[in-house]
Amino acid sequence: MRKKIAVLYGGRSGEHEVSISSAEAIMEGLEQIEDYEVVPVFITKEGQWQLHGNRVALLPDPAIGGLYLLDGENRGNIVSIDVVFPVLHGTFGEDGTVQGLLELARIPYVGAGVAGSAIGMDKIFMKAALKAFALPVGDYLWFTAARWEKAKNELAEEIAVKLGFPCFVKPANLGSSVGVNKVYAKSQLEPAVEEALQYDHRVIVEKFLAGREIECSVLGNDEPKASLPGEIVPCNDFYDYKAKYIDDGSTLIIPAELKPETVEQVQELAVKAFLMLDCAGMARVDFFVEEEQQKIWINEINTIPGFTDISMYPKLWEASGLPFPELLRRLVELAEERAAKRAQLKTSFVPE
Repeated sequence: MRKKIAVLYGGRSGEHEVSISSAEAIMEGLEQIEDYEVVPVFITKEGQWQLHGNRVALLPDPAIGGLYLLDGENRGNIVSIDVVFPVLHGTFGEDGTVQGLLELARIPYVGAGVAGSAIGMDKIFMKAALKAFALPVGDYLWFTAARWEKAKNELAEEIAVKLGFPCFVKPANLGSSVGVNKVYAKSQLEPAVEEALQYDHRVIVEKFLAGREIECSVLGNDEPKASLPGEIVPCNDFYDYKAKYIDDGSTLIIPAELKPETVEQVQELAVKAFLMLDCAGMARVDFFVEEEQQKIWINEINTIPGFTDISMYPKLWEASGLPFPELLRRLVELAEERAAKRAQLKTSFVPE
């Protein structure tokens, strides 16, 4: 019997198209593994789940064990699922929402749990948590849409004084550089903030860090391992959406040309961030590195990293000696391992 691996992709997110590209690569890789059967579950931008054109639903009932068919000639039947591989970048997929549903349904899934996903997705909580664990992050400010409307001038002045220019304005919850702008002057703040607020009701503004963009992949559960680091040299002013997915000029240097001690530091910090934020399975940790000043800052963690043909996560593991199909197999095994451990936990209490 082949294991049925449901790949969730698409979704209600500004990263919908990126998710599709990642899922195509993952499904192609999973299909190379003889004992796996891929179950492709596409989620529309409106949030409808589809399997081969038929509507399906995942119900929060552990006894069901799969997808409930809502229409078609097999309406009412159940498609059994062994493991779910969420490839839902951004909101309603990478933020703990889908993970919560999968926990209720008691179906093993690839990647971080509810808490790790939610904290890793929210840049404000993520940076606060990393600082609380004494891990190095750059200076930042954040505010809500309501506060921006009431105090635009005061916030703009605070940003200018505390962070300076250039700085980066971002939605608190999103990835792939959607809604992100590099701001060079106070006069550019308002349009940048207004764009960010189209994707989230909270905005984070980050101090510009003059370092090389280094990324490191992490794999594992309780004893995770870090890959060789890689470097991104963007073709644009910064590694924005166009530089990532449209323009064909950015350079990926794998492995990054770093001193051995810097490589060791990056790997150590990547694993620490992974563990401190309660991640599982996979994550990519992004850094700014300034070797001459011996400075390393954690920029962010991605709990569902990209798997497109230009994505660092699988490329870094390939360079570290783990081929793509074996990486996917390991991620499925880690999902099953974590689910088995959680199943041993008590969910009821009877006082003596």
